[in-house]
Amino acid sequence: MTALMTVLGIAIFALGLLFSIAWHELGHLSWAKLFKIRVPQYMVGFGPTVWSRKKGDTEYGIKAIPMGGYIRMIGMFPPGADGKVTARSTSPWRSMIEDARAQSYEELLPGDETRLFYTRKPWQRVIVMFAGPFMNLILAFGLFLALFMGVGVATTNLTVQTVSQCVVPSTAKTDTCPTKDYTPSPAAAAGLKPGDTVVSFDGRKVGDYDQLQTYIRSSPNKTVPIVVERGGQQVTLTATLVTNTVLAEDSSGNPTNGTVQAGFLGIAPQQPVVQLGLGQSLDRMATMARSGVDSIGALPSKIPALWDSAFRGAPRTADQPVGVVGVARVGGEAFAMKAPLADKFEFEIQLLAGLNLSLFLLNMLPLLPLDGGHIAGALWESFRRRMARVFRRPDPGHFDVAKLMPVAYVVAGVFLCFTVLVMIADVVNPVKIG
Repeated sequence: MTALMTVLGIAIFALGLLFSIAWHELGHLSWAKLFKIRVPQYMVGFGPTVWSRKKGDTEYGIKAIPMGGYIRMIGMFPPGADGKVTARSTSPWRSMIEDARAQSYEELLPGDETRLFYTRKPWQRVIVMFAGPFMNLILAFGLFLALFMGVGVATTNLTVQTVSQCVVPSTAKTDTCPTKDYTPSPAAAAGLKPGDTVVSFDGRKVGDYDQLQTYIRSSPNKTVPIVVERGGQQVTLTATLVTNTVLAEDSSGNPTNGTVQAGFLGIAPQQPVVQLGLGQSLDRMATMARSGVDSIGALPSKIPALWDSAFRGAPRTADQPVGVVGVARVGGEAFAMKAPLADKFEFEIQLLAGLNLSLFLLNMLPLLPLDGGHIAGALWESFRRRMARVFRRPDPGHFDVAKLMPVAYVVAGVFLCFTVLVMIADVVNPVKIG
C-alpha cells in the first residue's frame, strides 16, 4: 500500500508538472497569435511525439519526456547582413549562428513575410517572451494564495507545547530521556509547563518565537528570569540555560542539517494552523521570492557539495538544489505518509506552487536560450534605436540575437550538466522528508 501511494504521489506531481509546462507555453502561444505571429508547433515535452493534432496552422502535441516544452515561432531571428538565412560558413561558431537562423525559417510559407517574430515591435516581442514565465508566476500566486488564505499556515507562537524533561542533543537518534542519571532540562528545572505563554526573556519583551529562540541560543550557561502568562496571571521563573548541540540555521532562520553549540532551554512552541490575510500572504510570497532569487544566485557555490553527495556519499543538506526527479520523490514520500488525505494534497500543491515560482525566476535570467535572454535582446534593440533617434543617427535596425547563439549553446551546456548532476544526486542520494 505504501508503494502504491508513493507512485500515486509521483503521478500527481507529474500531472501537475505537465500542466505547469503547458500553462507556460500557452502564455507564449496566446500572445504570439494575438500579434499575428505564425506558430507551427505547440509541444509539451521533448523527444518522440506521443500525441499530436493540427488545428489551424498550429500542431498541438505531447512528447515523451516531460522535462520542458516549446512553441515554434517563424522568424525568431532576422536575416543576416546579406539578407540570407541559409548556412554558408565553415567556421564552427559562424555555423551555429547561421544554423539557428536557418532553422527559424524552415517552415516559412508564402505569406509568412508579415508573420515573422523578429518583425514585431520590441515591446510586442517582450510581451510574447515574458508571457510564459508570467503564467508560471500567476499559477504560483494562485496556488500559494489558496493555501495561505484558504487552508492556513502552521505558525509558531509563544505558547509552550511541550517541555523537554532532559538535555538531549539534536544529533541523538531519540529524544527519550535515559531511565536514570539524566540532567533535567533548564525549562523543566525552572518549572515551565505546557500552556505557558512567554512574555519576556532576561528582562526583554518577546515579540515572536524566532526572537525568543535567538535570545535562548545567545545565552548559554546563563541564569535568566523568564516571565510567562499562566492562567491569566504573569509568573516569573528563573532558568539556568546550558550549552547543547542544536541544529544550525540558514540566513532565513530555517534549520539545516548542520549543528552548532548554543544555548538550550528545552521547550517546543505550539504551531496552530492560521489562515493568513491578503497582506500577510503577499508578504510571505515576497519573502519566498527573495529567498528564491538568493538561492539561484548561490547555485554555483552549491556545486562542490552536490558533487560530493552524488559521487562520494556525502549527506544531502537542506540547502542543496533539488531537481524535478527529487521533488517528485519527495511528493511520493509525502503521499505515502500516515496523514489525512487533505494534508497530502496540500503538500503536493505547495510543491507545485514552489516549482512554478522557480520556473518564473529561472526563465527570467537574461541568458539565451532562456526567455529572459530574448527579452534582454528586444530591450537592447529598443534602447539603441531610441538612442539613435535622440542623437539623430541612422537606425541600427534589428538586433541580431542569432549572433549570441554560441553563448546560448554554452549556457545550455552548463544547464544540462548541472541538471544531470542534480538528477544523479536525486537518484543515488535523494533528499528525504521526515
